[in-house]
Amino acid sequence: MAKQSADALPKKELSLFDSTCIIVGIIIGAGIYQMAPDIAKGAGCWWGVLALWIVGGLLSLCGALCYAELATAYPKQGGDYVYLSHAYGKWAGFLFGWAQLTVVRPGDIAVMAFAFATYARTIWDPMAGYPAYSQRLFAGAATVILTVINIVGVKEGKWTQNLLTVVKALGLLAIVGVAFVAPQTTATQPTFDALPVSLALVFVLFTYGGWNEMAYVAAEVKDARRNIVRALVLGTGAVILLYLLVNSAFLYTLGYEGLATSEAVANDAISVAFPKIGGGLISALVCVSALGAVNGLVFTGARISYAMGAEHKTFRVLGRWHERTGTPAWALLVQGAIAVSLIMVFGSFVDTLLYAAVAVYAFYLATSLAVIVLRFKEPSVERPYRVTGYPVTTLVFSAVCGFLIYSCVTYAWAFKRISLAVLLSVLMAGMFIYWLTDVRGSAGLHSDHEDEA
Repeated sequence: MAKQSADALPKKELSLFDSTCIIVGIIIGAGIYQMAPDIAKGAGCWWGVLALWIVGGLLSLCGALCYAELATAYPKQGGDYVYLSHAYGKWAGFLFGWAQLTVVRPGDIAVMAFAFATYARTIWDPMAGYPAYSQRLFAGAATVILTVINIVGVKEGKWTQNLLTVVKALGLLAIVGVAFVAPQTTATQPTFDALPVSLALVFVLFTYGGWNEMAYVAAEVKDARRNIVRALVLGTGAVILLYLLVNSAFLYTLGYEGLATSEAVANDAISVAFPKIGGGLISALVCVSALGAVNGLVFTGARISYAMGAEHKTFRVLGRWHERTGTPAWALLVQGAIAVSLIMVFGSFVDTLLYAAVAVYAFYLATSLAVIVLRFKEPSVERPYRVTGYPVTTLVFSAVCGFLIYSCVTYAWAFKRISLAVLLSVLMAGMFIYWLTDVRGSAGLHSDHEDEA
């Protein structure tokens, strides 16, 4: 590998447009296509569908505003790693970095890679007789290729992200346009079992996930004091608008019952106008959406591992910035290798999602509360932006995170206990490593100095 240096630092190469594309590109994955029918089942009526998407978007915006204050006050690589270290101590930042390296980020990448694989196989599947291997092959290949692109350079990574984001946004708008001009379906729809509104809200918030990614690349954003807040608000707002337009189009074309009972909602909506090629068009669009999410997760996730490696000698190799390409190359390599390993081990969307979900929302909760903690602990730190509606905004989002943790743990305990067991084992291993290398290591070093004296 080409020369790397611990002294090389990130450069400010991300414009407001680049930053907004990262947020939009990560949020709009495959969730809007997979979750819309189940969300409708919990809404109860057509206006309930739109209300749920609005509520979910506003709650996500509350979280984005919390991150905006933290990101502008501490504009460094690593996002939550930095905030948690300042708020609760080095152990909290280390545990977050460890969880992101081993659980959360590779799991998120694998989830979106599996979504890509599911739809890519409907277009072309060279291993049609072996679906399990085919799923892993497509998901693994997507992860490897996008990781390599991001290792090559920041410009290559951000241009890939911008292109995929623009294509997916235009694709969603095309679905809206086609659905509104297509004839409405009049066939009698089958009955369905309603879902709890609380579960539907969990699905909505999952579909909005990713608005916080801006924080992880804060050190690379041009005019960070203004553009971080702008990107968070513009990106989240754009997704809210797109989601409302898309669901309105689904409701107009299919009706409420049709939306709630659809097994492939976007395909059903487009097929009304294009019965022969509608399925292929939607599969291609979902593939682009999923790839955009994978690329964004790869791009931002490696910055967390880089921040951890820069401060903890055990993971020093991750904290090296590639001088020529301007990327955290080793962090990208290790992240990609773990993600591919998860793809090979789990082999499915749901198992991988449950593996990561509890940790994701637990750290969301800790970071949102860090806004309050740091206001008292470090009041002298300049805050170019302060959370609008504080402390209500922060407390509301914290309560939502607590609810999501409870929901995920309850479901996993009932159906997927192995996911919880693996997660707890990984987190405990992280705490042991921290104790062994930082706490015990520092104590030993201190003791040696005393002996010398």
